[in-house]
Amino acid sequence: MSELTLTLIKLGFLAVLWLFVLSAISVIRSDIFGTKAPAPAGRPQAKPKKQPAKPRQKQRKPSRGVPTKLQIVGGPNSGQSVPLGEDPILLGRGTDATIRLDDDYVSTRHARFASNGEQWFVEDLGSTNGTYLGSQRITSPVAVGLGIQVRLGKTIVELRK
Repeated sequence: MSELTLTLIKLGFLAVLWLFVLSAISVIRSDIFGTKAPAPAGRPQAKPKKQPAKPRQKQRKPSRGVPTKLQIVGGPNSGQSVPLGEDPILLGRGTDATIRLDDDYVSTRHARFASNGEQWFVEDLGSTNGTYLGSQRITSPVAVGLGIQVRLGKTIVELRK
């Protein structure tokens, strides 16, 4: 083979190697920081003058009633439930978890459900893969109502009557 052919093969190999390194860095970055939520489209920059203020629409109220149990509705532990009480409920793969999940994408101490006496909140405990309310990753305690699905790895849980 000529020197030109060997040089082209070396440069091609080097380019493929760099593509691999950059894609590996991209995957690691997305695992650490998660994906960014897209900004709402069509957001007005400035309000026009002399328009009457729109009355606020009522937000959709959660289903009536008080939840009595936390139930797993999807994933490896589907069907398992725990009655709600005063104590917080810890979810994870660890032995100290109230509900021990057999999910490879769940951390040892993944999330906690706790009540302030009136309402239940879900809190991510610094898990690797995150805790999601719908498609939104949560980073601080968030209020959860009846029937709202919370995803931890491949497991989906919700509060039920």
